[in-house]
Amino acid sequence: MPLSEAALEAYHAHFTRNPNRRVALGVERELGALPDPSQTEQRARIADARAVRALFEAEARRPLDFDDALDAELALLTLDAELHTDTYEFNGRTRSAQLPSAGDDIGGGLFMLLTGDPRPAAERLEDVTRRLEAVSDYVPALLGRLDTPLARWAVMDDERVRGLESLFDTLEGWAKSERYSGAARLARARRAASVALADYLLCLRALPTTTALHLGEPIARRVVELRGIERSFSELHRMARDFLAENASALEALRVELAPRYGLDRDASLEALEAVLRERYAVKLEGGRLESVLERYERERVKLLAFIRERELFPVPDDQDMLLIRTPPFLAPTIPAGAMVSPAPFRAGTKRSLIYLTLSEELLDEHTELSIPSMMIHEGLPWHHLQLASAAQSPSLVRRHLDAMDQAEGWATMLESYLLDLGYLGELTDEARLVGLRDLNRIGARVAIDLFFMTGDRGYLEVGVPFDRGARDPFVAAGSLLRAVTGFVPGRVEAELNWYSQERGYPLSYLAGNRMVLELKRDVARAHAGEPDGLALDRRFHEVFLRAGNMPVRFLRRVFAHEGLLDA
Repeated sequence: MPLSEAALEAYHAHFTRNPNRRVALGVERELGALPDPSQTEQRARIADARAVRALFEAEARRPLDFDDALDAELALLTLDAELHTDTYEFNGRTRSAQLPSAGDDIGGGLFMLLTGDPRPAAERLEDVTRRLEAVSDYVPALLGRLDTPLARWAVMDDERVRGLESLFDTLEGWAKSERYSGAARLARARRAASVALADYLLCLRALPTTTALHLGEPIARRVVELRGIERSFSELHRMARDFLAENASALEALRVELAPRYGLDRDASLEALEAVLRERYAVKLEGGRLESVLERYERERVKLLAFIRERELFPVPDDQDMLLIRTPPFLAPTIPAGAMVSPAPFRAGTKRSLIYLTLSEELLDEHTELSIPSMMIHEGLPWHHLQLASAAQSPSLVRRHLDAMDQAEGWATMLESYLLDLGYLGELTDEARLVGLRDLNRIGARVAIDLFFMTGDRGYLEVGVPFDRGARDPFVAAGSLLRAVTGFVPGRVEAELNWYSQERGYPLSYLAGNRMVLELKRDVARAHAGEPDGLALDRRFHEVFLRAGNMPVRFLRRVFAHEGLLDA
């Protein structure tokens, strides 16, 4: 028995209330509005979520088919997660009362209309103009919601809002180049928006703030549980310690092997070897242009796709594409090196991802001939882009709405070494593996810092790595640990910590997902131990994983059992 159309329609309507989400999902309805930041809208959204939840509670009691029963559980999980995020309190206030979000609310949708929407330019520019005209009403509604914001988040939004001016310049230039009939109106709206946002920054800077970041253990446990991760905090902490110890051992073996190859003593430090590799494999900037790094990524994308298709490693949809772009200034505070916006699942036609790459002179060391293949593999093919472009074509409405970060990041991080194992980088395999493992240390640190940021328990930072234990500021202590295990430059460290502080439970999803997907793959291999063709089983694993759609890994195991690849 299938899920009722009424329940599915209510679910879709609820998760498309926000116009920025409609742009991201490819739902072409009322795209000229800004998100409503008011407390009134938040109360209405909570009431609506509870009503939709009641519908799915009733659905779950019916005799549903396998996929529909799974979707009913997934729908309840996502609704519960939203309700929890909207209602839990720390410092005596809700999260939204402490979260200035003008830069993201205004810039996110505008940028997607500019870069990720395939509609005719005139239609998109009309929506852009309406959004700019709405900024003057948006600002007082947001200020009316804010109550003693978190100091770090206020600084982040200040930087994002100041970065919007470059986006506004681009939008005005776009309107002129397209000979948009409303260009003068757009220019007036831009000026009014800039004035309103200048006033907003004055008010934001005048607000009292707090540095109290932590949620406390009970709320933190619920956050993780509602991400679909059923692991205790002690298990997650032990996972981080073990992972970092395993990586340290592997890195030491590679250091000993590679140091003499590059003219260093066998006892040269890992940092000294990394410095030599960064210099030797630095990307050449054509004409001194940072944008030429994007061109290097584009060449890697073509090479990767050819490698994958030649070996038939994964089912790659014919109608998929990626757009590589430089991270805009208003997003740079929370995108440390690269990120991906997944394909719009409700838009017909090509499933296109946007891949942001954060470029600056300081961050050039993050983009080398050794690291670019790993970044392209992680964000593009065969990992995030392939998985999410495949998931965007799922017949399940619920799964097309879902974000399951343990699944997505577990898939991407577990298989970062997969193409290296298959010889993708040839003679540079060891060098790329060393760089990749050093960067992958971030996912062990993310567990420790995420748990610490959520709970306030500094014991979670103890993962067998020396760091500044005396630092009273939680960001300084966390940054010291992150630098110790990754060697990241200060700019990337700060952007990473900004992101960790806002996306509770997401940072730890990388390693948790990594271990759970690896466990799933090993269990499938054990269940088919008598089969001689390991590559054929890999292909079958990849096909089922990609076809399943978005869901936490603990639900994904049931799909593999249903498909006969695991014992029920």
